[in-house]
Formats: sequence, C-alpha cells, structure tokens
Amino acid sequence: MHTYVVDEELEAYAASHSTPPPPWLEALAAETERDMPLARMMVGPLEGRFLEFLVFATGARRVLEIGTFTGYSSLSMAAALPEDGVVVTCDLDPVALAVARRHISASPYADRIEIREGPALDTLAGLEGPFDLVFVDADKTNYLAYYEAVLPKLAPRGLIVVDNTLWSGRVLDGSADDEDTVAIRSFNDHVRDDLRVVCVQLTVRDGVTLIRRA
Repeated sequence: MHTYVVDEELEAYAASHSTPPPPWLEALAAETERDMPLARMMVGPLEGRFLEFLVFATGARRVLEIGTFTGYSSLSMAAALPEDGVVVTCDLDPVALAVARRHISASPYADRIEIREGPALDTLAGLEGPFDLVFVDADKTNYLAYYEAVLPKLAPRGLIVVDNTLWSGRVLDGSADDEDTVAIRSFNDHVRDDLRVVCVQLTVRDGVTLIRRA
C-alpha cells in the first residue's frame, strides 16, 4: 500500500484545520475515491489548498500541469487564477480525463482550464511558454524528461512544483531498485546539482519539491 511521509493522523489534523474544499471538489473527491482504482493519486484537500496558495502567492496567470488524473489539482489551482488566467493540463488516461472533464464543466472554473489528451512530452513540444507555475505529477520514469522540457518554458520568476519526490520514503531504502524509485532518486539528485536552479524539498504529503531559476 502506498503511504505518505507524514503520519496519516497528523495529516488529517492539518486538513481539519485548513479551509475545507468547496462542494465541487468534495463531489470530485467522492467519485474518485469510490470509482477509481488508483484514487490515492489524487492530491486531496491539503495539497490542493497548498497548490492554490502557490498560485495565489506567485500571482501566476499561466499554469501548466503534467498529470491531470481526475482534475482535483487543476480545479484547486484554477481557483486562485485571475479571470483571464488559464491552467493547461495534460494526461493520457481517457477514463480519468472523462471524470475530470465532467467535474470541471460543472465547476465555476471551466473557462480557466484547458485539457490536452495524449502523451505529455508530445503535448509539451507543441506548447509555447512562458508559464508562471508548472505542476508535475505524472509517470515517475519521465520526471527528468518533463523537467528538462518545461524549464526553458518557465517564466523568469516562475515556479516548478514536483509531486511524490519522497516516494513513501523509498528514496531512503537502498534495497529499493524498482524503476519508479530509481527514477525519482535520479531526478532528485539531478535537480539538487543543477546550477541553473534553486530548489527546496518539502515533506508535504508524499514529498513536494519547489524549483525556481537561479
């Protein structure tokens, strides 16, 4: 079972002392948890608020998301955008995207979210920057490729936010040599050593790394 780096009771306490999600996110979360086999991929209320705050604090107008899943993070970030802001979000899974489209259409932010279906690297190749905030939460083996693809498209004061970078603590397990764990370790080391950027790794949920230009 996938676990997170913060004690679940402590995370639940933090969530209970944060502003609760609006009804459209509660409905999306309920359907995701009920019907999606990989429901724990959803960022959930605590990280959703965190993403919303990052968009608000940075004043982002153009947001790029790699990994839509059922749309919880897209809607969370869209809530903090100005009226002319946009979240461009991409995913490959038609089942998850069908859920995302339905809930995004029923929300107040349908006009601020653009969904691109297909392989993310193909989508990224056709997008022009700059983006003020990029959220990466997709297949782990391509994290490094996504990073290199979006860094040139990042605004001068933009922010890259990467999810799952502590990977349930498996990054510390020297015997863990599965493809995803190896890829995340490699990504973490690469970003830390990249002189083009400054980064900080946070113990939010499953690990969130924030990256900006140096």
